[in-house]
Amino acid sequence: MTQPHPPSPGRIAELVVVANRLPVDRVVDGDGEPGWRRSPGGLVTALEPVMRRADGAWVGWPGQPDIEVDPFEFEGTHLVPVMLTSEDVELYYEGMSNDTFWPLYHDVIAEPRYRRVWWDAYVKVNRRFAEAAAAVAADGATVWVQDYQLQLVPQMLRQARPDLTIGYFHHIPFPAYGLYSQLPWRRQVLEGLLGADVIGFQRVADAGNFARAVRRQLRYDTKASGITVPNPDGTTRRALAKAFPISIDASSYIELARQDDVRARAKEIRESLGNPKKILLGVDRLDYTKGIRHRMKAFGELLEDGKIAVEDVTLVQVASPSRERVAAYMQLRDEIELTVGRINGDHDTMGHTAIRYLHQAYPREEMVALFLAADVMLVTALRDGMNLVAKEYVASRIDNRGVLVLSEFAGAADELPSAVRINPHDIDGMKDAIMRAIEMPSAEQGRRMRALRRKVVENDVARWSRSFLDALDGARERNRFPALNRSTEARV
Repeated sequence: MTQPHPPSPGRIAELVVVANRLPVDRVVDGDGEPGWRRSPGGLVTALEPVMRRADGAWVGWPGQPDIEVDPFEFEGTHLVPVMLTSEDVELYYEGMSNDTFWPLYHDVIAEPRYRRVWWDAYVKVNRRFAEAAAAVAADGATVWVQDYQLQLVPQMLRQARPDLTIGYFHHIPFPAYGLYSQLPWRRQVLEGLLGADVIGFQRVADAGNFARAVRRQLRYDTKASGITVPNPDGTTRRALAKAFPISIDASSYIELARQDDVRARAKEIRESLGNPKKILLGVDRLDYTKGIRHRMKAFGELLEDGKIAVEDVTLVQVASPSRERVAAYMQLRDEIELTVGRINGDHDTMGHTAIRYLHQAYPREEMVALFLAADVMLVTALRDGMNLVAKEYVASRIDNRGVLVLSEFAGAADELPSAVRINPHDIDGMKDAIMRAIEMPSAEQGRRMRALRRKVVENDVARWSRSFLDALDGARERNRFPALNRSTEARV
């Protein structure tokens, strides 16, 4: 646990990251003294060295409502807390972000709700983040805004600080226009995002959906070279909308997978499950987009059909808690726990359990041990921006064994074609894919896993951050010499 240090005064940061959360968690030690601990996660890992080199600042919420925290230094990064009240959390975060945008952007798997009071809170909180970023950014700095909670920040920043180079990365899917057009504030969101010089998405299809929405709603010219955005003074500028698939810190998973204690723990896990012939694994946040119910239905039917036996095959499902105050998530947890209870009640023996259900989060070391213990990884998302668990499993399999069963509706499917691909809505097809994975010869496992690991290791999270920041550097050059760039585009 690290104690905060007071910041330097004035505008200090050449690179500012703006995210819903700070890259630290607030903790209290045994003496009751508050402090900070670095949060886990690929984004934090990817940006930490960049932030240190660039004299960077990170703007975000500390994670607890109704607490005032002054800006402070943490392990070489200037952290700028944004205070949210309990009402802000209820309206802006639980309401607009997670009961409107989240279901809408995930193909309306659950019904989104549109409430004006949520939108008003969303605008207010986005402005608070934008003001905090504008206040800490140096002249001509780069500001990188993260994700759907802050879609209005780019335009707000541009209005307040036209000297800035602004990027935005959308970590979740962007829906097709027929769905997006339901949003009552569709124009405001598009205009908010187009405040950025570079708008990044997980998949080429997401960038295409965004460009189509811009054409339909705003009538702006959209080309591969960029979207023509009018300025208040009558001039125009180019905003680039492009896919930048996010990844993981693959080296950290490889390193853990090589540790003797992690490998010993993997063996313990298999023994604790009764040493079945095959272990299937699902690791997800407890979310209706992840296809957990579909996965369990397919597994339960395989047991009913006699295709697998509980003595031979076990499903381990890790479902970490998520948005537990949102009604749809409470209902989902009840449904999944009832399904687990029914399947186990029908098929368990004294020595073997069909589904080992774990509704909790685990540290990375334990997750890598689970990845090493599992013969088959099931990623059955109904819609997912990327799904980093698929890449974490692949990176951990230094033995080049194991099978990844991967939904075609996860962004990772674009990058990992050697996985066994499924349509999770097709239960019979999923059952066939699971059986294929269970019975796959080790030689075929090796061929597939080697190809998967090459992709994940080469395209790691550091490469992702470099490619996005390089695109922002290009945008800065376009802004410095707009007339030259227009003449070059005309010749092309």
